[in-house]
Formats: sequence, C-alpha cells, structure tokens
Amino acid sequence: MRALIASPLGFLIGVSLGALGGGGSILAVPALVYVAGQGAKSATSSSLLVVGASALAGMVAHWRAGHVRVRAGLLFGAVGVGGSLLGTQLNRLVDPDVLLLGFSGLMYLAAWRMWSGGRRVRTASVSTEAGAPSDRDVVGTSVSRRPDLALAAKVAAAGTGVGFLTGLFGVGGGFVIVPALVLVLGLEMPVAVGTSLLVIAVNSAVALAARVGAVGIDWSVALPFTIAALAGAVVGFRVAGRLDAAVLVRWFVALLVVVATYTAVRSALAL
Repeated sequence: MRALIASPLGFLIGVSLGALGGGGSILAVPALVYVAGQGAKSATSSSLLVVGASALAGMVAHWRAGHVRVRAGLLFGAVGVGGSLLGTQLNRLVDPDVLLLGFSGLMYLAAWRMWSGGRRVRTASVSTEAGAPSDRDVVGTSVSRRPDLALAAKVAAAGTGVGFLTGLFGVGGGFVIVPALVLVLGLEMPVAVGTSLLVIAVNSAVALAARVGAVGIDWSVALPFTIAALAGAVVGFRVAGRLDAAVLVRWFVALLVVVATYTAVRSALAL
C-alpha cells in the first residue's frame, strides 16, 4: 500500500528526468524513506534502480531525436567510476541519520545550483548554438595543448564528483552534469539534457553493481516506483518542448527546499 502511495512521486521524478535531464532523482530517496517507509541505506539502493532505469528510458527517447552524444556521455560516465565506487563504500560506513542529514544538504546545494546556474547555462547554450567559441571547439585545434589539459581536468573533476554523489546518496547528479556538459564541453542545451541521462544511467549501474549482496532491494516497493518513474520519463520528454524550462526549474527549486528542510529536521531530531 505504501508503495502505491509513493508511486505518483516516482512518476513526478521521471517527468523531471525526462524534461530537465536531472534533478528529479534527488527526490527519490526522501520519497522512499518518508513515504514508502524504507531505511536510508535501502532507499539509496532502490533509488539507484529507479533513477538508472528512468534515465535509460528517457535517454532512448532523446537518442531517437538526435539529442545524445554517446561518446561524450560514456567518457563522462567512465571518469566517474572511481568516485562511484568510493561513494558506495562510504555509504556502508555512515550512520543512516547522518546520511539523511547530509542528503538534505545536498538538496539545498542542488536547489541553489539549479537556481543560480540556470541563466549561465542558458546563455552558454545560446552562444554555442550561434557558433561562438567553446571548449569543445578549442579541443579540436592544435594551437596549444594547454586548453586540452584544462578541459580534461574539468571533465575528470566533474565526472568524479558526480560519480561520488551517485554512489553515496543514490542520486543521478543531473543538476551537476547538465551545466558541466554545456559549460565545459560546449553542448547545446537539448543535447546536454539527453546526454546527461546516459551519464546518469552509467553511474547508477556502476553504483548498483557495487552494492550487490551488501544491501537488498525491497522489490515490492522499488518495482512499482520504478514503473511509475519510467512512465514519467517518457511523458517528461514529450512535454519538454512545450513548457517553459525556467518556470519548471523555479517550481522544482521551491519543492527541493521544502523537502530538504523536512529531511534535515527529521534526521537531526533522530540523531
């Protein structure tokens, strides 16, 4: 019954992934803990399944539309493998309430990042579409090796950080991936959204594989939640071009702040 009650939240998470390329996955853990009744560590494992599957479903739709750069996505995901494994190991050692308290901080960070970074990302995306120089353009030249090294360092840092967050908290990290793909690799916004879903799917698969045998998944909760998220990802892709992304981000940021505050208070009182 609690799984059925939580399923509409899974649908909303999928819509966010399909429409914005990320962000919604960060709500999966609080929904699984406070609505579906799972423990913190079980919820982070179930979240990986939900997030990975819905990201994969959303990515297929974006790929058919030509909005996925497979090479860039696999590269970004590959550099995050080490961070994902490290985060998974740390997840096993941290107290569940401390984990949730840290998760609330991550939600605040995601809300701030989505709110403050949106204008810069959109500006960079428009500049790239108009043919302005970008890091991606610089990589293709042989003027100097310095930009290549700087770009590699940025990709490695962003990919490792996203992988670590995925392993520790069971989130996709789209709120970091999309800006990184736009600002660092110079991808257009629709392409960054589609490619971010490939990165999320890769990171989720690695982190989930690292947890096999260590933390079980309650399939009676995870399965209906995942199915709802898959349906939401498809719907999110279809409505992405019809809705104002700025309005969606503002509403989503407000929701993140509310959920983060609730999670912080509950976990702090439990310590």
